[in-house]
Amino acid sequence: MGRAYYSKKLKDFLTDDNGRILGELTNNHQFALEEQQRNAWIQQIEILKNELHGLDSGHIMFEYSIPRMGKRVDVILIYAGIVFVVEFKVHSKEYLRADIDQCLDYSLDLKNFQEGSHNVQLVPILVSTEALNFDNNFEKFRDEVFTPIRANKNNLGDIIKKISEQYKGEPIDADKWENSLYKPTPTIIEAAQALYQGHDVKEISRSDSGAINLVKTAEAINTIIEKSKQQKEKSICFVTGVPGAGKTLAGLNLANERHRFGDDEEHAVFLSGNGPLVAVLQEALARNNIENSTEKITKGDALQKAKSFIQNIHHFRDDAISVETAPIEKVVVFDEAQRAWNSDRTTSFMKIKKGIADFDMSEPEFLISVMDRHSDWAVIICLIGGGQEINTGEAGLPEWFSAIRNLYPHWNVYISNQITDIEYTGNQKLEKLFVGLKCFAVPDLHLSTSIRSFRSENVSNFVKSLLDCDKEKAKQLLLELKGKYPIVLTRNFEKAKQWLKDNARGNERYGITASAKAHRLRPYGIYVESDIDAPQWFLNTKDDVRSSYYLEYVATEFHIQGLELDWTCVGWDANFRYENNGWSYHQFTGAKWNQIRSEEKITYLKNTYRVLLTRARQGTVIFIPEGDIEDKTRKPEFYDGTYNYLKEIGIEEI
Repeated sequence: MGRAYYSKKLKDFLTDDNGRILGELTNNHQFALEEQQRNAWIQQIEILKNELHGLDSGHIMFEYSIPRMGKRVDVILIYAGIVFVVEFKVHSKEYLRADIDQCLDYSLDLKNFQEGSHNVQLVPILVSTEALNFDNNFEKFRDEVFTPIRANKNNLGDIIKKISEQYKGEPIDADKWENSLYKPTPTIIEAAQALYQGHDVKEISRSDSGAINLVKTAEAINTIIEKSKQQKEKSICFVTGVPGAGKTLAGLNLANERHRFGDDEEHAVFLSGNGPLVAVLQEALARNNIENSTEKITKGDALQKAKSFIQNIHHFRDDAISVETAPIEKVVVFDEAQRAWNSDRTTSFMKIKKGIADFDMSEPEFLISVMDRHSDWAVIICLIGGGQEINTGEAGLPEWFSAIRNLYPHWNVYISNQITDIEYTGNQKLEKLFVGLKCFAVPDLHLSTSIRSFRSENVSNFVKSLLDCDKEKAKQLLLELKGKYPIVLTRNFEKAKQWLKDNARGNERYGITASAKAHRLRPYGIYVESDIDAPQWFLNTKDDVRSSYYLEYVATEFHIQGLELDWTCVGWDANFRYENNGWSYHQFTGAKWNQIRSEEKITYLKNTYRVLLTRARQGTVIFIPEGDIEDKTRKPEFYDGTYNYLKEIGIEEI
């Protein structure tokens, strides 16, 4: 079966028996067929035959797959050099905004991720069969996607003919278009849902030569697991990568592949200390499970199932403290392992919060000790982001190496030989880090290219050069981003919010982000002290005040690390300011700014802005206030240096 349940030349569809068409759709349907779906297909077939009978050529496809979204377009019609993306709402009397956005989302997915659609016109059409006629304006976005068209069962054909006459394009080879490469970059939420539903990582990840091949990384890790299993060894491998390179996707894929309920030999789990990420993914999987289940399932049951696949690492740790036996899992994936706590932070937490007075281990030491309880084999996969430590006591990669060297030298260590940046090594030489370890180099364990931003892979490199004050490199990289990934600047918060709304289409998600220490953005309506409900903020729709779309609640680095939006506004406060040709680091305490002198806290603050500036998939607006000469905590000079530096690099003001 191809990507569509039914794919024929239009003339063959028009003469094909309705029962035979329905039979082909039914046979290719992978789930239990509900009466509602069957009746919808019958209606669609009849409407299309009535409305398209006058067209002289073309190709039609029913139920065309959009793997990244885990959905199928009702109908694709290729006619007059145009791709019509048709979504039916049978019996509907209204053109609902959610349905319009859904149809546009399908068109944008095809435009962005399917090679055959890159250079053609796409027309999203919502067919609310019983709705009144709508006076459509035929308008296109800059990328040749039309603004959504509204049609009903009686005027669909006329609308298609009218658009075809006005916007006729070069002929499209339908077979070539249908089978052209599909190279998506899903959000981590979409990826988790797709993997959980049984999609292969090859279906939902890019495979072009310009992006990291996640399949190679998966193969490298699976080879290590199989070797450890056969030779009864204990191994730890470190998957490193730039922000957005697909580390979490690689980890989710591995946990999903080896997540075998009831198999004591091979149970795997995805663990993360990132509370918001875990909560968002668990909620997203539960909602998706309820939506797609053919049987009635409660929210509680759906959440429980999701929690057995994705767990909070601190819950895993607490369970392990209460017993001395080995965990059921033989393979564990630790996401954002660079954020594991050092000995001081862990010991203090255990004494104060857990009442364990004699605990004296770092988090890496303890977590390895738990897996070391297995008598035969075990594998730990640590996902490490360079320059992502953002909180006190987060130890980074060196702490893991120290734990292995001092306590677990019998463990095999697998790591790429490409981790040379200071963000990974913490100013230590590689030879010093590796001494005393049974270390093996595996190049495919390092992901060097960001795939978060499908519009450009240079975003993380640009952010790095900006933060490193490498002006010339930043200028050059910004020029390469131009036209692909907009980064703009404003001193007006209302303008920033409007820019987000103007650029986002369909259900593309946007929101406000800022440093958790950006306390003097409060006069502008950016309240970092107000906590957000992460699942609601990341998952809820435009009509929910708790969602990111409302631009009322602000996500800090702690909420958004490991997740992403399509479009972001970064609120930039005076805690991180550019002056005297370099960065100056400050913390607002009481009623004034105090300069930060601790090297550790300086690193955390710099990494905070690295996280904030790399969360958008499609574009970012940076809001830097003008300050207030009457307010000693918001003096204009606290902000002007940063604003002028970003302008000098070439970031345009809106």
